Amino acid sequence: MPSPCPLCTPTHENLLWQDDFCRIILVDDPAYPGFCRVILNAHVKEMTDLAEPDRQRLMNVVFAVESAIREVLQPDKINLASLGNMVPHMHWHVIPRFRDDRHFPDAIWAAPKREGKTRGDETLRPRLIAALARRLPAAAG
Repeated sequence: MPSPCPLCTPTHENLLWQDDFCRIILVDDPAYPGFCRVILNAHVKEMTDLAEPDRQRLMNVVFAVESAIREVLQPDKINLASLGNMVPHMHWHVIPRFRDDRHFPDAIWAAPKREGKTRGDETLRPRLIAALARRLPAAAG
């Protein structure tokens, strides 16, 4: 019997925003503060499984997250990734990148190149929530 989808039955998510369609969580990764995931609330495997309006709706949320992260953290680059190899449930990774982070310029899933600088503090979450609220309706925190 297949195991339940961890994105369909979430536990211990650090929720920043949600509506009936998707949610935004802050990933617990001290090396990458501000790393967010945009997770579709329905169990859908691929973007092309969504109707065109839903694809656009999901990407609008991804772009709002990117914009909020850029405002709050001012990273050198933003990485967007939708892999789903481990969890085939539509979700996007929105990852702020800095030239001195552990993996730059490689993907965060590569071998680390250095220790990396610590960023973020207890104000990060509320600042991201506020930045998202300016860009998206029905904010939840």
